[in-house]
Amino acid sequence: MNLLSLLVDNLLLIGWLFIIVWVPFVIMSNRHIHPKALFALFLVELWERFSYYGMRALLVLYMTAQLVDKGFGFDDAKAYGIYGAYGALVYLTPILGGYFADKMIGFRKAIIWGSILMAAGQFTLFLNHETTFYIGLALLVVGNGFFKPNISSKIGKFYGEGDPRRDGAFTIFYMGINIGAFVAPLTTTKIAVDYGWPYGFLCAGIGMVLGLIIYLWSMSKGYFEDKGLPPAEAEGQSVAGISYSILPYLTTVLFVVAAWALVIYNDVVDVGLSIFGAAMMVYLFVVSTRYEKVQKQRIWVIMILLLFTTVFWTFFELAGSALNLFTERNIDRMVGGTEIPTGFFQAVNPFYIMIFAPLFSSMWIYLAKSGKEPSAPVKFGVSLLLLGAGFLVLNLGQAGAVDGLLPVAFLFILYLLHTLGELALSPVGLSMVTKLAPGQIVGFLMGCWFLSSSIAHQAGKHISKATAVEAGAEATAVETLSKSMEVFNQVGLFAVGAGVFLLLLSPIVGRWMHGIK
Repeated sequence: MNLLSLLVDNLLLIGWLFIIVWVPFVIMSNRHIHPKALFALFLVELWERFSYYGMRALLVLYMTAQLVDKGFGFDDAKAYGIYGAYGALVYLTPILGGYFADKMIGFRKAIIWGSILMAAGQFTLFLNHETTFYIGLALLVVGNGFFKPNISSKIGKFYGEGDPRRDGAFTIFYMGINIGAFVAPLTTTKIAVDYGWPYGFLCAGIGMVLGLIIYLWSMSKGYFEDKGLPPAEAEGQSVAGISYSILPYLTTVLFVVAAWALVIYNDVVDVGLSIFGAAMMVYLFVVSTRYEKVQKQRIWVIMILLLFTTVFWTFFELAGSALNLFTERNIDRMVGGTEIPTGFFQAVNPFYIMIFAPLFSSMWIYLAKSGKEPSAPVKFGVSLLLLGAGFLVLNLGQAGAVDGLLPVAFLFILYLLHTLGELALSPVGLSMVTKLAPGQIVGFLMGCWFLSSSIAHQAGKHISKATAVEAGAEATAVETLSKSMEVFNQVGLFAVGAGVFLLLLSPIVGRWMHGIK
């Protein structure tokens, strides 16, 4: 066995060894710069993302039965519909979770409740039945709504306005996301291949429980100080005789039932999300008029960048759907005499982020100190250019395709360009919202920010369906390659065009930020 074969055969072990070394390095090298709370939340988010991305790597492959022979056997279109609705709802519910935290129960209780629901969702998927499958997805959807916006918002509470450490803190936090996302596909895919689907989901559930344990331990040690407690104005308040302190928990049942129905009847999400998205933009504009000029225009910046962020995530999130099956069907995955499981490639993007995130964090701090840091609109425009280039680079690989299979190197290049684009947009976006949003509605606006990913997943469903193989069809690799490349080229050109347009708008949008970088 040669060295390359040995490395491929032991990717899971190598991945975990990397994490064991990398996580302590990140914490120790930054422990004198940032508060302990950042590293506690970093570890919590690591395990929560392990849970999410471990399941995500399996989801479409599981539904289409591409990884092992005991999936549900759904056709591509049905699987993309479920995946799109699930992803849309996962990023839609943070609006509700952010609202409940801001107005009723605070960040701490929202994070704990969300963690419990998500663990329950993964364990329900472990039951491996179509009925429980939809219930498990619904629990994950609602749990994420309570968890996701509030852990991000909580970090912002430890850094004052103008603190130069803020962007660096969010980049470190973003590394936690991607460390979990890196090792999760390797672990759950390996377990699913060797032992069956249920155990892949069980592993993801255990990861979520570990995240909850770390959060509770950190809270008991006082790392979170007085941050994230229920708002003082919520004390004694009620709706229809139901106290604010218990209303979010009671309504959870209704949200789970609604999410279950929407995942199954996912075409309804198209109409509902379109109406909701338009209504939210109108509502945000109305809210902005209640503030003075500076704060009003800062909210406008959030709204404008929200539109371009939606374009970015619509194309980026094809990684879990169309690109996942493209990897299965049209990438030569033989490396060193060993065929790499398709799910392993979901670890490529987070691996790149772990490598490049520290460089981006240092770069932003250096540029900020020297007065040369580009504005958020410029960063977003560049991210769209990189995203488009990632799809277009596949054309170079198509020229060397053999029997409809592209060399695997071009998939690595695609993910590299997408990752660099992501680092220029996502952690910067999270930090930007906490800086631009009025303090009274920061949780709500963070939830609105995640609305872009919600719309993106649902819009991405239709793009993925354009690459789909019809039920019962036996398309060759050459045919599926031609179909996919036509779609990916259109996506790439649109992303590049959007990036150029935003760069042209950036001087105006930058002025509306009024000094916020």
